[in-house]
Amino acid sequence: MKKLLVILALIFTVSAFTGVEASELKWTGCGISKKAFMEDLANAYEKKTGTKIILKGSGATEGIRNVAKGEFDIGGSCRHKINAAEEKDAMLHQVAWDALVFIVNDGNPVDSVTEAQIKKLYTGKIRSWKELGGPDAPIKLVDREGKTSGTGLMLRELLFNNPDEEFTSDAEYKKSTGPIEAAVSADPLAISATGVSSAQKRDKIKMLKVNGVAPTKENIMSGKYTLYRPLYITTKGEPAGETKKFLEFALSDEGQAIISAQGTVNLKEGKSLKKR
Repeated sequence: MKKLLVILALIFTVSAFTGVEASELKWTGCGISKKAFMEDLANAYEKKTGTKIILKGSGATEGIRNVAKGEFDIGGSCRHKINAAEEKDAMLHQVAWDALVFIVNDGNPVDSVTEAQIKKLYTGKIRSWKELGGPDAPIKLVDREGKTSGTGLMLRELLFNNPDEEFTSDAEYKKSTGPIEAAVSADPLAISATGVSSAQKRDKIKMLKVNGVAPTKENIMSGKYTLYRPLYITTKGEPAGETKKFLEFALSDEGQAIISAQGTVNLKEGKSLKKR
């Protein structure tokens, strides 16, 4: 017992002398941002500084609103803020670029769709794979719940130029990115929209060309693949302390190189792209 007390006293003395305390940040946000950069940035930042970042996937809306409420230190979003009181205190800092892609099971023979076909699909005007050059079988559309989700909002804005566009009620709706991608990977007749940064890390799915253009990193960087969107780190107001240090790391050459290494378009690579 005496030996244990001596050890504890030494630990307390060393900690008091060095002033070193273990710290952590809590992050919440969209699964696409998590896969695109947060997992790798968090690991690198912890190795560099000792600060642990706890990640909780929840969706883009929560990545904005739960940070604005002060429930999390930082968040991730694949959509911009909307005019809602719950988002007023949030500040969005762009760190990368993503793109909306349309995914099917890798056993599906369809390789390409047009924007016009996608619009008809989401509004219930196309219901059979035969209309898209596939088998004579019904299409199983899998969609994200809610109009304010990262995918839901940006799909409506980029394709329909209408954030309130009504989609078909025949779709199978899921609460987050993971279940959407899992449903498509398990069903040869399923199709859905997700982020390229997440889709490219999922087995048994393929990303379709849109208007003949594949969603490769090079095509997204150049803007040739047009359905691109920003990825953000969110804070409550101006970042300070450890939150500011992490954001600076994400925007540094080291942080941006980590983002690019995962196949995601970083800010320098996407310098010709414009927010819409």
